Amino acid sequence: MTISKFTCGAFLLSLGLLTGCGEKFLEEAPSDQVTDANFYQSQQDAIQATNAAYSELTKEGQYNLAMWAFDIMADNSVSGGDDGNDAIEYKQLEAFSIPTTNIVATRLWGGCFIGIQRANIVLQKVPGIANMDPAIQKRCLGEAQFLRAKFYFDLVRVYGDVPLFTAPPTTPAEVNIPRTPVADVYKQIEQDLIDAIGNLPASYSGADLGRATKWAATGLLAKVYITEGKKTEAAQRAREVINGSGKSLWANYADNFKVANENGKESLFEVQYVNGRNEYERNNVGSAMNEFFGPRGANQTPGSGYGFNVPEPDFVNGYEAGDTRKAATVWVPGDVYPDGGKQSARATGSPFGYNVKKWFVGKVNTNIWDSPLNVPVLRLAEMYLILAEAVGPTTEGLEAINKVRRRAFGLDINTPSAAHDLTAGTSDFTAAVLRERKYELAFEFDRWFDLKRYNGTPYGLIPVLTAQSNYLAGLGIQRGKPTETNLVLPIPQSEIDANPGLKQNPGY
Repeated sequence: MTISKFTCGAFLLSLGLLTGCGEKFLEEAPSDQVTDANFYQSQQDAIQATNAAYSELTKEGQYNLAMWAFDIMADNSVSGGDDGNDAIEYKQLEAFSIPTTNIVATRLWGGCFIGIQRANIVLQKVPGIANMDPAIQKRCLGEAQFLRAKFYFDLVRVYGDVPLFTAPPTTPAEVNIPRTPVADVYKQIEQDLIDAIGNLPASYSGADLGRATKWAATGLLAKVYITEGKKTEAAQRAREVINGSGKSLWANYADNFKVANENGKESLFEVQYVNGRNEYERNNVGSAMNEFFGPRGANQTPGSGYGFNVPEPDFVNGYEAGDTRKAATVWVPGDVYPDGGKQSARATGSPFGYNVKKWFVGKVNTNIWDSPLNVPVLRLAEMYLILAEAVGPTTEGLEAINKVRRRAFGLDINTPSAAHDLTAGTSDFTAAVLRERKYELAFEFDRWFDLKRYNGTPYGLIPVLTAQSNYLAGLGIQRGKPTETNLVLPIPQSEIDANPGLKQNPGY
């Protein structure tokens, strides 16, 4: 039993937790018997409050809608779906014609701030609970620090400057604060993760499997550092995970995306999903990706698939011959389904016959938006790629990226391969690392962030997506070309209206 099966503390909303920076406080007295005065008294209260912060990861503000955008806004996929207004929130993003009311931008902002304020309450209240195991108390604080850092990392990368809350606001004036500069937000993220590393255990077992560990915090810190361009620090933290976590790569890449292997030997942190609890609901504990990404009308999922997030032709054609990641990641025409049917060469929303396969679990039950498959947020393979990017084509960097490549071709990761290893003579090592990230982490929602952090170079968002738009136009597919405006998303209009201290991003 993993943490997604816990009581996630949804009732804590009745205690006045915020849903976003502009949300007004509840003025009515609670109608039940759970209040701020009589909660936060026991170890179980502390655990429930911590679980409530985790619960936002499964919802529309994170991995059940918003995070899907960051392959569509890059060069991995197009929105897909049916004609007309189906997937309109993603069509706006891929066209780079993004209104301030865009659903993705609104959901991500709100979901992250719900998680942040829940983490803040844990950090405020749990230290005062006397009646609990000190080790559990320390762990809860570390989990809250990790989660606050994770939510702020998403916010700062997507919106730029954002309001920084390190304690629960108690008055409307404390809610309606202006945006904090990016550099200061990153300082807080770094500090939270350093603190979390000191508070979290190295591993869990039983019902606690899936909670954040010190290695999850260390891995996220490595990712934060590489995003900031702090390569020395990124390399140090990636090495710590590689050498100290006890984690190892699955021999088979596809094993990372099987229900039976959740929280497995390569996993550093996953969003925990279970099924059997909901149907048309993306703010519960089941994943909707099996249905939304499933081949449209193919009758392989409970609702016959919606065909969102369709791989682009050049992405599919870019796999090297023999790369086993292709078969694990995408459906291509002729692929055989579990019931014996075959992937069509052309379908609504997918004119070239491609669909995302990585999150496919089939007809697990009759509940449509309800898959049990966890979403890996951090894997050991990414630590190897961060190390390679940080140290460049040194002996250490080459061995790190080549371990990932060897696994991709079904080889032993420790045995050199003349056919597939990169060498010191590789002409453009940075391009090679980014390409490896593109295919290793495909549809794990990293690509837009990778392109964005390299903007200003030939590998950046604007040149890559401009070329991509031209390429797709030649195939009869229209998508927009980004400008400097599109290096961030708009601050949701609802938040601007509610908080006079917020200023909109330029160009929106």
